[in-house]
Amino acid sequence: MAPPAPLKRPPSKCDRTLPYTYEGWVDILEGKGRDPVYDHYFSDTLCGLVECLDEENVDPGCVTLFSDYRGRETELDTSVLLDADGRWLKRPELCHALEQHYAVTRDERYRGHVEKGPCLFEDRDRRGDGPVW
Repeated sequence: MAPPAPLKRPPSKCDRTLPYTYEGWVDILEGKGRDPVYDHYFSDTLCGLVECLDEENVDPGCVTLFSDYRGRETELDTSVLLDADGRWLKRPELCHALEQHYAVTRDERYRGHVEKGPCLFEDRDRRGDGPVW
């Protein structure tokens, strides 16, 4: 019997310079419990995660975002994803903000997000999922 075929991943998920997935943690006890109890939100793309959080009316100040990057979870700066009024940005403004942030910081966690031209994440599912706990 032949071994199972390896899973086919989108090309962007094979690129080790790009985050593999994105996650948001929301303490549903809002810091009032002895220990936090988290709802988790997931997406293959940062824009998908932000869109999901916005649709679920998750306050940006109540969520901690992570990227699975180079084999480890790395916290992300949520402020990059917000407009001047502190609300979640939407595509294409979100893509532009991420593109500008990468241009200034050269922080690889934000690479590949572009407002115009080919997005390095277009081969991924852009929907988010959650809450899951």
